[in-house]
Amino acid sequence: MKKFEKQEPKTYKVKGYELRCPICDNKYFRTREALLNTKMASFFNFDWANRAATCYVCSKCTHILWFFGE
Repeated sequence: MKKFEKQEPKTYKVKGYELRCPICDNKYFRTREALLNTKMASFFNFDWANRAATCYVCSKCTHILWFFGE
């Protein structure tokens, strides 16, 4: 988590659109990857095989925007 906290917020575009927070209208985010866990993969300890999403965390209000398959 420390690596994430040291990351400087910046602006991002997704599919050509500049990201803006729908809560506070901020345009600065930090990013991280998150696994989209499924019950079956977790049951068999195959969490590593789950797909990942990119999360953009608003630097002002911490609202999280999730994007799958960018």
